[in-house]
Amino acid sequence: MTEQAGWSKRQVDTGNGLTFDVAEQGDARGRAVLLLHGFPQTHRSYDALAQRLAPHGLRLLAPDQRGYSPGARPVEVEAYAVSELAADAARILDSFGIEQADVVGHDWGAVVGWALAATRPERVRTLTAVSVPHPRAMAAALADESSGQRERSAYIQLFRQPGKAEDVLLEDDAARLRAVFEPLPQSAAEPHVRALSDPARLTAALNWYRAMRPEQSAALPQVTVPTTYVWSTGDIAIGRAAAEHCAAHVTGPYRFVELDGISHWIPDQAPDALAAAVLERISG
Repeated sequence: MTEQAGWSKRQVDTGNGLTFDVAEQGDARGRAVLLLHGFPQTHRSYDALAQRLAPHGLRLLAPDQRGYSPGARPVEVEAYAVSELAADAARILDSFGIEQADVVGHDWGAVVGWALAATRPERVRTLTAVSVPHPRAMAAALADESSGQRERSAYIQLFRQPGKAEDVLLEDDAARLRAVFEPLPQSAAEPHVRALSDPARLTAALNWYRAMRPEQSAALPQVTVPTTYVWSTGDIAIGRAAAEHCAAHVTGPYRFVELDGISHWIPDQAPDALAAAVLERISG
């Protein structure tokens, strides 16, 4: 990734005391696509995907989300509840005068996309969720001891520990933070490692995990908008049980795209396949 990846950036005041850094690319008059990044990344996780989507006349908006943008970094852990994150996405669309967008979310960005589509379906034309399934599908897999999902998600226990998680991830020149990105090359991980090496930004990003509440997942409605879920067999964080449970929580048109051998970092590692899935969903 390079800083010359086609993005232009602006700061967006969402009217609630927060200001977000939002990267833009593509046709300013085109159909809006909202790209929501996950942990521990920034909008730069969509560099490769944006290069493949922009030529199709789309207007791509990629915010650095709550905690990642310096002007949108509340101190309180509860400020990072999923409901607040989804509200941010809606307010960002409002700031651009966009009533409805195609939403693409990876990792935590997928969780925000699921929440936005479930609770504010009028704002989401289509949803492409990448790697992480509907939160109720994750909850079902975690409740099933035979699924292996508890072992896959064990790292979350560390991330929820204030102070300790930051120390572990940043010690030895952020060696463990870098290791999170395996098997990506260092050049792909470095922009994110550099950004998250700021302790304040890292704490805010980890607050997404610390604000998690099981009852919020249980209460999230089914998704009615046209949805594609993209998952890979090489994802060490999300197992097949969670992925296959996802269909039960979408009542709108649904497609499950399974990639073989790709890691959790689908936007970086398989941008062509992801772009094809996004474009098929948008055109469908």
